[in-house]
Parts: sequence; C-alpha cells; structure tokens
Amino acid sequence: MDDFKGKVAVITGAASGMGREFATMAASLGMKLVLGDVQRKPLEKAAEELMDGGAEVIAMVCDVRKSAHVQELADSAMARFGAVHLVFNNAGVGAGGLIWENSKEDWEWVLGVNLYGVVNGVRAFIPVMLECAAKDPAYRGYVVNTASMAGLINSPALGLYNVSKHAVVALTETLYHDLKLVDAPIGTSVLCPYFIPTQIAQSHRHRPDELRTDEIMTASQMAAQALTEKAVGSGKVSAAQVAQLTFDAIRAERFYVFSHPQALGTVAEHADAMVHGRQPPDPYAATPHLRDILKAGLKGRR
Repeated sequence: MDDFKGKVAVITGAASGMGREFATMAASLGMKLVLGDVQRKPLEKAAEELMDGGAEVIAMVCDVRKSAHVQELADSAMARFGAVHLVFNNAGVGAGGLIWENSKEDWEWVLGVNLYGVVNGVRAFIPVMLECAAKDPAYRGYVVNTASMAGLINSPALGLYNVSKHAVVALTETLYHDLKLVDAPIGTSVLCPYFIPTQIAQSHRHRPDELRTDEIMTASQMAAQALTEKAVGSGKVSAAQVAQLTFDAIRAERFYVFSHPQALGTVAEHADAMVHGRQPPDPYAATPHLRDILKAGLKGRR
C-alpha cells in the first residue's frame, strides 16, 4: 500500500505516544482519520489539533477491551467515510512483577487491552475491509498490530506484558497467512518497538475502576515499574521515528517492523537455544544494568 491520499486510517490509542504520531503522519499524507482512545481530554485535544491542520477527523472514546466500542468505531468510520483502508490496532498498557504475583484483575486488564484490543480490532475491521474490497477491484487495505520486542524476548518480572505481546505476534502472523489464504488485497505488519519514550509506564492511571484492587504493590511490581520508567525514559528512538518506520514498512509491505533491530541478536539466541535444546538465554546479557535494577528492587521483598 503506497497511495494514502484521501484514504481512511483508523487508530486506537491515538491520543498519545505512537498512536498520536501515526495520526500526525497519516494526516500529513492526506488521510481521513478515525481516532479512538480511553482518554477523553487528550483525545479531544489531538483531534482539534489535527482538524486545525486541515484533516477530517472522527474522535471517539473507545475502550478496546470492549468489542462493542471497537465495532462502534468501525460503524462510525463507514457511516462517515464509506470505507476503511488502514487500521492501527495500537492501544496498549504495561504491567510487571513476578508472574505469580499478578492478580486476576492485572491479567484481565493487560490481556483485555493488549490482546483483546487487537482481537476486537481484527474482528471488527477485517470484515469491513473485505466488503470494501468486494465493491472496488482497485481497493488495497492494510492492518498494523502493535506488539513489542516483549513479544519476542521474555524478560523477567515482565511476564504478564510478555504473554500479551507474544499473543499479538502469533495473532498477526496467523492473520497474514489467513489473508493470503483467501487472496485478500489486505496487507499486514506486526510492529515490535523496544523502549520508546511514551507514557506506557504511567498507563496504570487509566486502569478501569472495576479492575483496580486494594492490594499494595509488591516489591517485584515496584521494581518492574522502576525498570520500565528508566528504560522508556532513556529511549533514544522517538515515537515519531517509529511512525516513519511503520509507514515505510506499509509502503514496502514488510511484515516485521523493529524500532531497534540491534536487539534481534537476543531473539536469534533464543531461537537457537530452542532448536538445540538449551536453557533460555539471559535477555539482559547485553544490558546487565537493567537486571541489576530488578535485583536491587527485590532485596528483602515481601
């Protein structure tokens, strides 16, 4: 897909971070925008700024955990613009800690956003895009699902997040094959960013009330939070650069999109260990200071 002008882009998690940059870049290419986010005020601000720049925008509060919300986003896109061409299933949250210390509510929240948000996006938008393709022989569509390097590397004390992102990689690879199976004119990519300066370390602020608990954070959860804040805050690749990389991948129909390709050495080591029956390699071998942050935080843990 390389013709963006006048086409329709749908973006979840659009109020900040990478989602906001996807929206900015799509608008600069002349696309019409359908934006969803759980943060009402930041979403309204983003929409206003984009419209001031001349973009046509629909902005809707959307909790991607809820299939009805995502379906409403799809229905609104079709009602207003009559087609959907590019979908970014991008909304995501972060959480960590020793994997046996995560509560049922933790699992429901993170999997609800990171995994079911993508599932709901695929279920709502792929049928719509197939309908568009049936009506227009020249139609071309594209879907980008945001996973993470955590979908390929299993770092300790981030198990809940790792599980959610591994699932997104598997889902997107399967989507790629399924679309090929039915000869659909729809491409897809899985985006695997590493540490990007975004607000994901503060995503707990937007956790829904029904999935909050009165439990005090464990030492491991606090250590994981500190690690995430440090790593994300010191990231050298910006969200805007990731947006550029992603649109370049869409143009080239490149499936795997990496913000930090230098981290693929760890992925290769992991695959090699699997093939040769060795124990999982240390994901922090090249960045021992990150492991040290975790270990320091776990001393004297309750």
